[in-house]
Amino acid sequence: MTDNTLKKFDRIVAILIQLQSKKIVTAQELADRFGVSLRTIYRDVRTLETSGVPIISEAGTGYSIMEGYRLPPIMFTKEEASSFIAAEKLMQQYTDASLGKYFEAAMFKIKSVLRGSEKDWMSSLASQISIYPTQELFNKDVPNALEILFGGIAEKKQVFLVYEALHATSYTDRWIEPVGLFNENGFWYIMAYCHLRKDYRQFRTDRIKKISTTQKSFVLEHEPLESFLQKEANQIKTNVIIRVDKKVARYLSHNLSYYGLVSEKTVGNEVEMEFNTVDMENRFARWYLMFADYATIVQPESLKQRIKEIIRQAGERLS
Repeated sequence: MTDNTLKKFDRIVAILIQLQSKKIVTAQELADRFGVSLRTIYRDVRTLETSGVPIISEAGTGYSIMEGYRLPPIMFTKEEASSFIAAEKLMQQYTDASLGKYFEAAMFKIKSVLRGSEKDWMSSLASQISIYPTQELFNKDVPNALEILFGGIAEKKQVFLVYEALHATSYTDRWIEPVGLFNENGFWYIMAYCHLRKDYRQFRTDRIKKISTTQKSFVLEHEPLESFLQKEANQIKTNVIIRVDKKVARYLSHNLSYYGLVSEKTVGNEVEMEFNTVDMENRFARWYLMFADYATIVQPESLKQRIKEIIRQAGERLS
């Protein structure tokens, strides 16, 4: 059997698995995943059909497998099994308690179909991998926040929150229409339409004090989450150039993209970094203060003045 024949066999099996994992799969989606032409995908699907797999094809929609048809579980490779360990550790630390328990139950089902050698492989790895988030991502009093939000998004039902906004002196009741969730700079955020503010807002999961599902349907049609995130990316930005001591610069790499890094270059014993950043006066300025004694602001002058103002205010609080 040639290498090309093996590759084709592996691809056809993978296509079958993907068809069983989703209600509808488009030919373009399959072509993009496997890096082949649409014509190749059409041939592979025909191969599955001639082997007896009942595939339903709808022009302009995609492929699906006849309801009720299922093959027995396909065995996982050792490498695939090891990827579950990382997923399990991440789910334990980066989701709320409710979703974590569901994933744990799903993992038991996955492990039940593994061969003995794969089970041993996973067991030997599991005790040697630990993941610790740098901050609390969820309020412990709302252990099912993600479960409720997922339900609201999927069923298009409004969600009720008791929320603590930044700088707020009291909690507020919010009825929201959740559009999607995303993780940014270590925190989980919900993009949602807020009926109190009559506009789209972001809500951070660790600031949710209470959450519950409702039977109220969405009153609006919402764009995909990616559209909202793209709009934020296109906000007016300020060009900032700073120089940071080399000894410190290497410890900032995990934050640079969040603050809008455009380029960086070495200048003597410093690293010159250029940013196009949103909210220079607060988010960027306060981040800069973390290493200000090892850095210099090249431009703009307004950032220098903002840093001086923050330092002055801090000094008054110390007197």
